[in-house]
Amino acid sequence: MLEIKTSKISDGEFNRGVFATRDIKKGELIHEAPVIPYPNVQHQLIEHTVLADYVYEYGINHSAVILGYGMLFNHSYEPNATYDINFDNHTFDYYAYTDIKEGEEILINYNGEIDDHTPLWFNKNENNEEDK
Repeated sequence: MLEIKTSKISDGEFNRGVFATRDIKKGELIHEAPVIPYPNVQHQLIEHTVLADYVYEYGINHSAVILGYGMLFNHSYEPNATYDINFDNHTFDYYAYTDIKEGEEILINYNGEIDDHTPLWFNKNENNEEDK
């Protein structure tokens, strides 16, 4: 159902994204990504690595490294997918928010909520202002 290909919305060194290999219906489970949780106190160590941009909050006292395709979904303020944290299974479960066509890139809102347009951490400068 999913494959990794070059993304046209990213221009970084590793401009990859997750794409549908078949049509996916709205509401369909796309992927269950296992997580490796760690205590928030250890996050200061992660912040000094490339992983800092790829971890999620995981409850009040933990953060988590997302495995599988979970780290490779790109961001959009108009996403076609969403995710829920499944604490019982220790997964992030990704669902189609809209119908997704074969070949289309699957995008999520990194802010967690579909309609949250808050500027992302990597679009802010050191003064906490949005980059222009």
